[in-house]
Amino acid sequence: MKSVFRAGARVMVSVAALAAVSVGTSAQASDNWPSQTVKIVVPFAPGGTSDVIAREIAMRLQLSLKQTFVVDNKAGAGGVLGADSVAKSAPDGNTILLGTIATHAINPALLPKMPYKADKDFAPVILLGKISNVLLIGPGSQAKTVKDIVAAAKAKPGDITFASAGQGTSQHLSGEVFRLMTGADLTHVPYKGSAPAIQDVMGGQVPMSFETVTVALPQIKAGKVKALAVTSAKRSAQLPDVPTLAESGVPGFDVSSWQAFYMPAGTPASTVAKFNAEVQKIVAMPEVKAKMEALGLEYTPNTPAQFAEFQKAEQAKWAKVIKDGNVKP
Repeated sequence: MKSVFRAGARVMVSVAALAAVSVGTSAQASDNWPSQTVKIVVPFAPGGTSDVIAREIAMRLQLSLKQTFVVDNKAGAGGVLGADSVAKSAPDGNTILLGTIATHAINPALLPKMPYKADKDFAPVILLGKISNVLLIGPGSQAKTVKDIVAAAKAKPGDITFASAGQGTSQHLSGEVFRLMTGADLTHVPYKGSAPAIQDVMGGQVPMSFETVTVALPQIKAGKVKALAVTSAKRSAQLPDVPTLAESGVPGFDVSSWQAFYMPAGTPASTVAKFNAEVQKIVAMPEVKAKMEALGLEYTPNTPAQFAEFQKAEQAKWAKVIKDGNVKP
C-alpha cells in the first residue's frame, strides 16, 4: 500500500510541475510579446477611416516594439467577415482587430445570425476615439434649421427622405434615433457607402443625410452641402460653429461612431495591457494626435476595463434603438 501511495504522490508532483512549467511558459510568452509578426485586421476596404488609423498606428508600433505589424483588409458584410476571422484566431496577441460601432454594437443587435459573439469572443483593448456624424442638407433644400425639418416631416409623414452610407451604419442609426426622438416620420434611403450618398445630397436627389464629419467636412468647406447640426453630445472640434442636435431642439441626442482595438478572447491579460499601454503612448504623440483629430476622432485615455464598460453600454443602447425603431437588415 505504501508503494501505491508513493506512486500516487509522484504522479501528483509531476502534474503540478507540468502545470507550473505551462503557466511559466505562458507568462514568459506574453511578457515577450510580440515575438513574431502581428496582423491587424481591418474589416473594411482600404482608404477608409479605419484603414488610415490602423496603418498609422501599425507603423508606430513597428518602431516602438521592434517587430513587424501588417494591416490586412478583410471587407464584407458590414465588418462581420473580418471581425469573425479575429474571433476565431489563436489568443496569442498576434492577430488584432480594428473594430467599430458596427462590428461590436450595431450588427450584434441588427443581424439575426452572427458568426461571433461580440461580448464574449473578444478581449477589448482600447477605445481609439469617437467620431461625430453631422446632419447635412443639399444646397437646394428649403430647410434652414433642424426644427424646419421636423415640422416638414410631421406635415407630410414619410415624404422626406434621408440618405445614409448603408443599412445598419451609424449614419443610418443616427436617422433612426432622430426619428424616434423628434417624431419626424422620415424615410431611409440606404446607399452602398458614404460617397454615393453624399453625392446625391449635393445633387438634390435626396434632401438630407447623416454623415461622418470626416467625409462631410470637405464638401461643407466647398459649400456643396450645409451642416445643420452634429450628432454628438459636444460640438465637433472640426466644426466648432455648428451646433449639436441637443442645442438645436433635440435634448439628449448623442450618437457617435467609434473605432477600437480588440484581441481574441483568452489573450493573456499582460499582453492586452502591454498593447493598451503602447497604443496610449502612440496616440499621445503630437503628430499622431493631429492626424487623428483631422479624421474627426476624439480620444480620451482608457483602460481595457473602461473600454469594456463603454462597449457594454453601447450594445444596450443600440439594441434598444433597433428594437424601438423596428430596424431590419
